[in-house]
Amino acid sequence: MRAIVIIPARYASTRLPGKPLLAQTGKPLIQHVVEAVRAAKRVQRTVVATDDERIASAVRAFGAEAVMTHKDHPCGTDRVNEAAAKLGLADSDIIVNVQGDEPEMPAACIDRLVELLTAADDPMATLATPLEAASAADPNKVKVVCDSSGRALYFSRAAIPHDRDATARPRYLLHLGVYAYRTAFLRLFASLPPSPAEQAEKLEQLRALEHGHRILVGVVDYHGRGIDTPEDYAAFVRKVLCVCS
Repeated sequence: MRAIVIIPARYASTRLPGKPLLAQTGKPLIQHVVEAVRAAKRVQRTVVATDDERIASAVRAFGAEAVMTHKDHPCGTDRVNEAAAKLGLADSDIIVNVQGDEPEMPAACIDRLVELLTAADDPMATLATPLEAASAADPNKVKVVCDSSGRALYFSRAAIPHDRDATARPRYLLHLGVYAYRTAFLRLFASLPPSPAEQAEKLEQLRALEHGHRILVGVVDYHGRGIDTPEDYAAFVRKVLCVCS
């Protein structure tokens, strides 16, 4: 069993076009992501899956591996699945899907995902982190509720669990958008039709739950975020340059 990180990176971001190639830090953003992933101890291979030759060329220029994929994938998971097929991975291999705009993802989080699937027979795993109650109602922060064995019961943009009497003080968990799958399950997942709750919430992980598949959730202490806007990227640049100076 091997662990391979596949990083989906497309050029046509709505809010930040050409995001993977932004290089105000002296390196393209995608290089920061690859370097963060390569620090993981339990990963044997790192591949960028992209739809744009400019991104592939940049990745190869700093010594990493890139795989070209179709432009019309509706989500990053489909892009990762196509890349996995081209790489000829074994069904039992573990694929970790790290978004191409997560340059600060700790290597320990990636290792935790690999450890979760290595130690269990679940087909899929993801991560969450504690969330303050004051932020639970924010629909941009996806919440997850787990059972007593650490498996997801539901993901939602709403505040779950709902504190009906305002006395329970529930534990809120913020879902982190990083996943690990066994290769065979990723192939199955990509073939499943979108499910009702997935379409309502716009959360593709609900497809797995609605089709009866388990998702193991590891709770970690990581409160970083991806880069979605010019403001996010500017803040990241300031942080990198401050550390370097």
